Amino acid sequence: MVSKKKKKYSSGEGAQFMTRKAALKKLQLSLKDFRRICILKGIYPREPRNRKRAQQGAGGIKTLYHTKDIKFLLHEPIIWKLRDLKVYQQKIRKARAMRQYGQMRKFLRDYPEINIDHIVKERYPTFVDALRDLDDCLTLCFLFSTFPSLKRVPRDQSMLCRRLTVEFMHAVIAAKALRKVFVSVKGYYYQAEIEGQTITWIVPHHFSFQPQSKDEVDFKIMSTFVEFYTMMLGFVNFKLYHSLNLVYPPKLTAAFSPGSEKDLIDERAYVAERIAAMNMSLARVAGSNEAEELPEIDIFNTEDEDPQKLEDAKLEAEKVKKLKTMFKGLKFFINREVPREPLVFLIRCFGGEVSWDRNMFVGATFDETDESINYQIVDRPSMDKQFLSRYYIQPQWVFDSVNARTLLPINKYLMGAVLPPHLSPFVDKTKDQVYIPPEQRALNDPEFKPQNEASDEDIEEASDEDKEDVDNSDEEGDDEALTRQYQEEVAEESTSEDEGEGDELDVEKKKLAKEKKKAMAVTAGLTHKEHPYQKEIEDKQAFRLREKLVRKKHRNLYKSMKAGQEARKKEIWLLRKKRRLHDEKVKEDKKSDKRKQKIQALEAAMA
Repeated sequence: MVSKKKKKYSSGEGAQFMTRKAALKKLQLSLKDFRRICILKGIYPREPRNRKRAQQGAGGIKTLYHTKDIKFLLHEPIIWKLRDLKVYQQKIRKARAMRQYGQMRKFLRDYPEINIDHIVKERYPTFVDALRDLDDCLTLCFLFSTFPSLKRVPRDQSMLCRRLTVEFMHAVIAAKALRKVFVSVKGYYYQAEIEGQTITWIVPHHFSFQPQSKDEVDFKIMSTFVEFYTMMLGFVNFKLYHSLNLVYPPKLTAAFSPGSEKDLIDERAYVAERIAAMNMSLARVAGSNEAEELPEIDIFNTEDEDPQKLEDAKLEAEKVKKLKTMFKGLKFFINREVPREPLVFLIRCFGGEVSWDRNMFVGATFDETDESINYQIVDRPSMDKQFLSRYYIQPQWVFDSVNARTLLPINKYLMGAVLPPHLSPFVDKTKDQVYIPPEQRALNDPEFKPQNEASDEDIEEASDEDKEDVDNSDEEGDDEALTRQYQEEVAEESTSEDEGEGDELDVEKKKLAKEKKKAMAVTAGLTHKEHPYQKEIEDKQAFRLREKLVRKKHRNLYKSMKAGQEARKKEIWLLRKKRRLHDEKVKEDKKSDKRKQKIQALEAAMA
């Protein structure tokens, strides 16, 4: 029998991939609806190994998807909803053109809605899966919560993001889950630990909104992502509130209700309402405990049973326990020039009480004249009226204390003082090649003294090595003197014995005995000093030989690892160079200021 000839591209990469045009034809969807369904279902383009085979011999670069992903979309019920929407849109357009406004109102009333609950449950079967993918969700929802009413963003989407983000911040406050914070140009970086999962998100600064052109930002695609993320965040908030014995949805201020319109117009009123909502305590489920107990963290033995790892884990657990109640029993008052939202969030997360001027903003809990206030946060050089019963500090003290997990000394953060650098706590300790600024090294090691240049450190290290060599040489000299003294004593004893027995033994026997004794004598060895340059050359040669032993299938991986190391070295070198230039500029500014002061003093003396 003659076997059938196999058709080209019927198997392998030619059958595994499908172009976007073919996918649109198979699903019978427009490009807009296809993008929307792919975002909701989490399907994205793939990169094949051999593009020519995957594109079935076609040239150019095309957008490719896995065939199984497109087949997976065929069974999605939302596709039928999208087709119904298309039908209704055609009916509405026809009724408007025919001026049948009653019929048009009927179609608008019966307009079908898309429900994506099942997609969230499908993509995140467990609560932990949703927490692992919560970083982008929170960042985008916080960004959209600052948007006004835009053309390509639905009117109620920003309102929904505002309500959900405030609910999440309340859950973090109730759970005392915040761990790190960092203030940057982009915004406020927060990191929380919920159910053993680390979640990091960014809250942008509150500036006036600047419209962007369509070429720079596609708000339609971002709005589709937010459509899915709001549904996901609603599920997460519901689960968090019930695990904390809190009533969901919480009763917040009137500005977060869907019927209010003033916050869409007045951004300052919205921000004030949101901060006031964060300063309120939430209602708990009837019968639950008011005071939440902090459970002890169990420390289990590791496989290698390393005592150092167990000790580190216990210390970390104790630090986290102290961090949760760091501001407990303390009262803070915030001046009107200080950004209130991040400070209120931080102070409330760690058990403190906070208030502000009730004449300027809503939601204040106590007045400035309260004598029980411990700290007043000020961002101005001086104040006319001051109370002796409290400390006047700058806002950075709160952020640095949270990252240090203890109340730092306030002498560097007093009103009008020059602040120390605000260091980022987001440092990967597992990496061996990380740039550590001098201030961080000084915090880690109190005995560390920063040097202006790396060459000074090298000189000091070289001088220390020379001192060690001198000490070793002195020790070696003492050993040689002791061995010589011992040999002389042995020789004297041997000669005295030989003189007593000289009459009995012959001269030849005496010579043989002396030669044997000389051969058996202990002599001091000479130390061989290694040349560091020669040793470095030998180590490099041995390393090149080891590199040649890398298997062929692992060579590309090894090359990428080496490229990563070189990139990190270059990044560290660049950061050190920037720091050196910055320090030189600061020194020059100080010198110029001193010169100006001297000139002014001379001019005053001459006058």
